[in-house]
Amino acid sequence: MKKSFKLLTVAAMAVALLTSSVSSVGAASSLKGKIVVNGSSALLPLTLQAASEFKKLNPKVKISASAAGSVTGPQAVRKGIADIGACDWDASMDVPGFKKFEGQVATPIAVIPFAAIVNKNVNVSSLTNKQLADIFSGKVTNWKDVGGSDADIVVVNRAFGSGTRVNFQIKALLNGEFMSKGSNYKEVKSSGDMKTAVETTPNAIGYIDLVYVTGDKIKALKVNDVAATEANVINGTYKVWSYGYYMTKGQPTGATKAFIDYIKSSKFQNGSLKKLKFIPLSAMKK
Repeated sequence: MKKSFKLLTVAAMAVALLTSSVSSVGAASSLKGKIVVNGSSALLPLTLQAASEFKKLNPKVKISASAAGSVTGPQAVRKGIADIGACDWDASMDVPGFKKFEGQVATPIAVIPFAAIVNKNVNVSSLTNKQLADIFSGKVTNWKDVGGSDADIVVVNRAFGSGTRVNFQIKALLNGEFMSKGSNYKEVKSSGDMKTAVETTPNAIGYIDLVYVTGDKIKALKVNDVAATEANVINGTYKVWSYGYYMTKGQPTGATKAFIDYIKSSKFQNGSLKKLKFIPLSAMKK
């Protein structure tokens, strides 16, 4: 499994049908069923990895996963086209911009650190909450005004309905407003698209969950001189993070419950989940 955690850019709505052969050691599980997961692209790498491992233990269970933003998760559960809605907020409760999804149960599965990211040519390493809010609102438009070179800032934003957007706006921008148009403004639909846009656009800034911060074409900014790391989330100094949830219609049952239980197990939480730069739920308990 040494190389299995290298993250590939995930296009919006890319569906992964995960199959695996039965292990030659031990009896195969008798658990059967089909699980459809939709929603958060931030949680998609975790879902795909967990599905791959779960399938090896339960070869009669089929799992498909897709991502087009957090709000599509509970929407798909409500419509009956998904068993699990992956969401970067608790969609069983009202949050700014979104009403709660009646009848759905939110199960926390991971802690997600988010980061402001810039193209590799940007020579800024840290921004304050106010500077971030001024940039993403369009008030500040040149990097020289925040300590960088004389160059126009290109703002890359997630489309409305993104859980990463909701959390970044609340926790990094302190509820500041987003700009929505302009020659130096771009909008993308998924975390993978965000990474690609910032990587390929000089002077760009965006935001993403930490699992996608890989390679040398983008870098994560410090916020108020605090680095976006798992350790700083746990010690309380880095504030831009959220819980990730799986939404289900009522309490999960059958194969869906077994899959969620596997993700919440100590083995997965302290193994694959940590290697993917998510944080175990237990790490945040006081």
